[in-house]
Amino acid sequence: MKIRLEQCAPRVGDIDGNTQMICHAIHDATQQHCDVLVFPELVVTGYPPEDLLLRPAFMDAVDQAVRHIIQQSKQSIVVFGAPRHDGHALKNSAFIAWEGKLAAVYDKQCLPNYGVFDEQRYFVAGDGEHVIVAVNGWHIGLGICEDLWRDDLAQSYSRQEQLQSVCDVWLNLNASPFHEGKQQQREVLTSRRAKQFGCPVVYVNPVGGQDEVVFDGGSHVVDVAGNLILRAPLFEQGCFDCDVTTPKPCIYTLPDRLEQIYQALVLGTQDYVLRNGSRQVVIGLSGGIDSALTAAIAVDALGKENVLGVLLPSLFSSEHSIKDAQDLAENLGIAHITLPIVEAVSAIEHTLAQTFEAWGASEPDVTEENIQARVRGILLMAISNKTGRMLLTTGNKSEMAVGYATLYGDMAGGFAVLKDVYKMDVFALCRHINQNKEIIPQNTIDKPPSAELRPNQKDSDSLPDYDVLDAILKASIEDRMSVSDIAAMGYDEQEVARVVRLIRLAEYKRRQSPPGIKITARAFGRDRRYPITHGFREEPWD
Repeated sequence: MKIRLEQCAPRVGDIDGNTQMICHAIHDATQQHCDVLVFPELVVTGYPPEDLLLRPAFMDAVDQAVRHIIQQSKQSIVVFGAPRHDGHALKNSAFIAWEGKLAAVYDKQCLPNYGVFDEQRYFVAGDGEHVIVAVNGWHIGLGICEDLWRDDLAQSYSRQEQLQSVCDVWLNLNASPFHEGKQQQREVLTSRRAKQFGCPVVYVNPVGGQDEVVFDGGSHVVDVAGNLILRAPLFEQGCFDCDVTTPKPCIYTLPDRLEQIYQALVLGTQDYVLRNGSRQVVIGLSGGIDSALTAAIAVDALGKENVLGVLLPSLFSSEHSIKDAQDLAENLGIAHITLPIVEAVSAIEHTLAQTFEAWGASEPDVTEENIQARVRGILLMAISNKTGRMLLTTGNKSEMAVGYATLYGDMAGGFAVLKDVYKMDVFALCRHINQNKEIIPQNTIDKPPSAELRPNQKDSDSLPDYDVLDAILKASIEDRMSVSDIAAMGYDEQEVARVVRLIRLAEYKRRQSPPGIKITARAFGRDRRYPITHGFREEPWD
């Protein structure tokens, strides 16, 4: 049984484009004498189509596409995902086509409603009909993404005599987003299911960025004993063939953790910018590590000719930071300009001086610091508006967690590349980029982080050291641990309480930030949803 895994990159809502891609793949699979061709979940619409599903015109176009794809099926059995309305409700379905006809339809039974998933808003669960389909002499088991993860469903299948005696292969159509460590979890799961089901398992996953999520591919096949016999590369489109009856192992090596994160950031940035009609970006270069990493990612995603760096020195910008920014731009080969903000900041402060003095608030504080950040935001957004370049913001997850960012200042822009990357991982990624040669200036990596909005300012003046801060943030955000439990890990209880309080207070800022790429298991936004206004206090000092 020669099975082709189509690790493709459907675009959400581009039904015509996706259909053409599917039909081209069908023609090629037929020419290559493939027995079965398998596409990812909802490949016709892209994933997740969200409220597009509620538009009648959208579903009419989907129905037409499904009929056309079925007609294109020839000698190869074609298995593909699309939404369908069965006359009563909307289903997330897998269509099985052969010789120009519909052989069967399987409806997803387990609809995830956590993290980035919101399927119960749109779909009604299937009843388990057509779990095993007989077509062209083969008995094929079917599942869609979450169906494979549910132990109770898998156990019910494994007890079925039909499955154990006649199922030749299990096909699982997926739309599984990346987060660090996800591929290892998938392969452990499919290995366990193959042993339970008593047949090989084929796992097909798409590639590409869609708003805040990145699909990393990683399609793979395990044999009846749970051994990996095929793994497609991460973050690459392609078709991959596997004969599950007489397999010849083809296993692409998994990149290490940092390389996976970096590739996800590059692909997510590339697809967000290009799929939203832009090709070029602009980035404010401060000489700091966050803007340096953002610029390096943008160059790999879009090409150096499409990245513009803007230096925006203030009264407090150090000479070494200006030089670091210039060196970075030269190392990356990107165009860069310098727009000093001293005069603009001075003019705004002069305009406000009399008003502030009348209120008895003439002493400089964070207000003046924020004016600098917002002047930079104005200039960068003006360049974006005038040139059509998308402005990439540079804030990281550690800063966004505790609100160490200026609303309408350094948070202004179209896409937040590092929104889900902790500060310690920012350092690690920069060292990773510099493995073969210095691209990020070493001084940028070595110097203490600073916003440089007042004399001799350092981030550590306002925050714990980043290794401590990140550990507290991960325990609170990812693991949902209480203040007392985090403190029991060896951290100062009052410091932990302060950090947790900052997370809560910064919710209103995060709601107004641009979208960014999901890297961790619990990204801000769709993964982690807290009300801005609420009265719950978990700890007495919260």
